[in-house]
Order: sequence, then structure tokens, then C-alpha cells
Amino acid sequence: MIRTALLSTALAALALAGSAHAADLAVTVHDVRVQTGTLRVALVDSASAWDGKAAPVQAQQARPSGDSARFVFTNVPAGTYAVLLTHDENDNGKLDTNLVGMPVEGYGFSNNPQVMRKPTFDEARITLPDAGAAIDITLR
Repeated sequence: MIRTALLSTALAALALAGSAHAADLAVTVHDVRVQTGTLRVALVDSASAWDGKAAPVQAQQARPSGDSARFVFTNVPAGTYAVLLTHDENDNGKLDTNLVGMPVEGYGFSNNPQVMRKPTFDEARITLPDAGAAIDITLR
């Protein structure tokens, strides 16, 4: 009886300790231009994932509803990450570009880097502390 109670207490403590190291990252997206298509957001933890060569840590999508949207990545270990966001306005599964390769659909990145190319992982990198964080991304 005592052994069972001790085991239950130890397992509960381990479960709480495991969840204490996971945080939430809230991402608020601003300047959604149109109410069609799908907003897609990915949380990555490496330059390889940033370049599409590895899977994101988490990914979400939602239909736009208004000029802003909110996504929450839950139970993310504290660490270094970057967020990529696209608004596939016509739901064709890709970010459409014009003849010179400039995107014609909405896109954005953590840190909102002001560059005339896709930023590097380091330019978009954020640090997620144990307590969690909230960031804003403005669509371009």
C-alpha cells in the first residue's frame, strides 16, 4: 500500500517536472489582406528545417477571419526557434510569385526582418524561455 502510494507520487512528480520544461509560443499575425485561402505557420528549430530539409517542430493552419490571426504552439521545449508564415490565398499549396520571383501572396517571419529576400534562420531566430513567449508577425 505504501509502495503504491510512493510510486504514484513519484510518477506524478515526474509528469509535472516534464511539463515544467515545456513552454507555449503565441504568434499573432497582423495585416491579413484577404479572407480567402489558408494561413500556414511553422515553428522550426534549425537552419535545415528553415530551408525545408527537415520537418518543423510544429505546424498549424487556419482559415483567415479578420485582419489578424492567433496561433499557439504548446508544450515546446525552451530553446532557439524561428517562425515562417505564408498566406496561401488561393489554396493551391504554394506561395505564388510574380515573373521576377517576388511573392504575390502574404508571407512573414519571426523578428519581421526587413530584407529583400528570404531571411536566414539567424535573422528570424527567437529564444523561447521556460516561461513561454508571445511574438507578432506582420504579413508582407
